[in-house]
Amino acid sequence: MEPKFIPYTKSLTRGEDLLKESKEHHLFMESRRTVRDFSREPVALEVIENIIMSASTAPSGANKQPWTFCIVTNPELKSQIRVAAEKEEYESYNGRMSEEWLTDLSYLGTDWKKPFLEDAPALIIVFKQSYGIVDSKKTTNYYVTESVGLACGFLLQAIHKCGLVALTHTPSPMNFLCKLLNRPVNEKPFLLIPIGYPAEAVMVPNIKRKSIEEVIVRYT
Repeated sequence: MEPKFIPYTKSLTRGEDLLKESKEHHLFMESRRTVRDFSREPVALEVIENIIMSASTAPSGANKQPWTFCIVTNPELKSQIRVAAEKEEYESYNGRMSEEWLTDLSYLGTDWKKPFLEDAPALIIVFKQSYGIVDSKKTTNYYVTESVGLACGFLLQAIHKCGLVALTHTPSPMNFLCKLLNRPVNEKPFLLIPIGYPAEAVMVPNIKRKSIEEVIVRYT
């Protein structure tokens, strides 16, 4: 019988080394950007699988790990996903979105056309498992949205660490992904993430992130 607990073995960093490491990591993550223009250069499937398995180390409610990551590289299927996503996006940009929402998006230069769904060499579609199924019986998953959100954060960091770029795409509604990918009834689409290398001379919006004063409240 396996033990319920095992020793924690990660090496620890303290003092100036810890401060240096924290600064370096912040600067590294500060360079992460959302990219909408992808090169068609392929990415090895094993690389994408390693990235996903890094994401799957995220904490989850009762360690249920209520996520499924689907990798789509088939050009025909990517095309079908683009057609379905653009249909929903067209409706969103032409009636579903409020004027405030459209104004907030205007500086990004986005519209209902989503060529990155075919240009990117791979799509990672993240599904959340609303409940589990074990031996044809329903089992409870806990804090599903929070757990899958954490896994997606890990995923984006792993993509950046590998020198690749990504985009978090959320066509709404996303139910078409369940049908196109033939997912079971307990799974709901959470994020659609194109992944790959950036297009040559790619441009990104000149945005600023919130300052430390806007983000942190200290209680000392």
